[in-house]
Amino acid sequence: MHMNRRHILAIAVAAALLVPGCTGTGGTSKGADAKAPDDPSKVSGTIKVLTQRTDLVTDGTMKKYAAEFNKTYPKVKVEFEALTNYETEVKIRMNTENYGDVLMIPAVIKKDDYPRFFASLGTEAERSKKYLFTDYTTVDGKVYGQSPIGVIPGFLYNKRVWQEAGVTDWPATPAEFLTDLKAIKSRTDAVPYYTNFAAQWPLSQWTQVNGSVSCDPQASTKLAEGDPWAEGADLRVGDQLLYDTVRQGLIEKDPTTTNWEESKPRLAKGELATQWLGTWAIVQFQDAARQAGASPDDIGFMPFPSKVDGKFCAVMAPDYNQAVNVHSKNKPAARAWIDWFTDKSGYDKDNLAISPLKDAPLPEVLKPYEDEGVKLIELDDSAGAEVKQIDNQSEVGIYAPEYRQNLVDLGRGAKKGSLDDFFADLSKRWTQTQQTLGS
Repeated sequence: MHMNRRHILAIAVAAALLVPGCTGTGGTSKGADAKAPDDPSKVSGTIKVLTQRTDLVTDGTMKKYAAEFNKTYPKVKVEFEALTNYETEVKIRMNTENYGDVLMIPAVIKKDDYPRFFASLGTEAERSKKYLFTDYTTVDGKVYGQSPIGVIPGFLYNKRVWQEAGVTDWPATPAEFLTDLKAIKSRTDAVPYYTNFAAQWPLSQWTQVNGSVSCDPQASTKLAEGDPWAEGADLRVGDQLLYDTVRQGLIEKDPTTTNWEESKPRLAKGELATQWLGTWAIVQFQDAARQAGASPDDIGFMPFPSKVDGKFCAVMAPDYNQAVNVHSKNKPAARAWIDWFTDKSGYDKDNLAISPLKDAPLPEVLKPYEDEGVKLIELDDSAGAEVKQIDNQSEVGIYAPEYRQNLVDLGRGAKKGSLDDFFADLSKRWTQTQQTLGS
């Protein structure tokens, strides 16, 4: 099970749990710093690293990372604890001071509360020179977490199937995308688009179209200040495409019977043609191809079908951010682990992901993006906490699966109503909550 699946589930949990006062009691309002150690030979102690990567702990991968880490920091013992239901379990622990030395920042914790629970890694002015995504965890000019990888949303697709349908170029508009899916339906035996409806969380990934459609680094700010379902708005464009795909019968026969794990080898073998996920999924689908006796080279990745000034655009965003527990008795060792894991571990390469280091090259799997001149942008997340608050109080749930499950049900006729009314209801709840919070 991959971290980004956890991440989406995490945000869904946050939507359900994030209520006033629900941020734990173990934190301190004073804050603290976790300074980078100067001399690795003088750093010692045992640190516990909490992780959502149950797969990497079970198969021994994390132990291998720790062994490499010990070549630089021989006096530090690293222990891992993998949590199956990461968000819920960590939230409970954070009512105490005992939530590991290093942990992934749970989505349920309000951004303004980061100094209560996590030690600062330095100033944004300093860290932003070297790393991407620093503003996602910045409070009052200090950075409280660092993601070891960056991810890009997009369509995973079987290149062979698309070629058999006569499609050789990426679609540049939603209309072209639908035309291509129709060609796949008529010329191949593959399911053109697979919703993964039953797994729920993959539908939440559609929120990640935000920014890619308009190629606008201020897309998150527009969520906080505008109407996400106004005509031409990024979420409206994405939701319209999902609805049209369903409405035109370009998905699986019965969405309620989909299976996430089975979808990997099925797409690899060409039984399924396309899914909206992210770069984090590529390595999983390539592995599934090998296990199924299919070619991992058939796994392709394409951006959302929209061009601005003649170019496709894709948003780079962080995965889970690692942080140091403000109560840790071994902050130098904990900070050493985060720095090493981010800079030296190769975790980004192992996951075919984007390095958070600004001077690092793109992974080889994104060479088609370079060849096509896809513009990569990073969203300004300064309004991220406000977006979460609006989403929570409006009960829209842009990071939860229910609203797009309703959209799919509407498209396939399992739910009554019109798409215009559906969008109008979302707009009304969202904008009324904006006004309430702003008053």
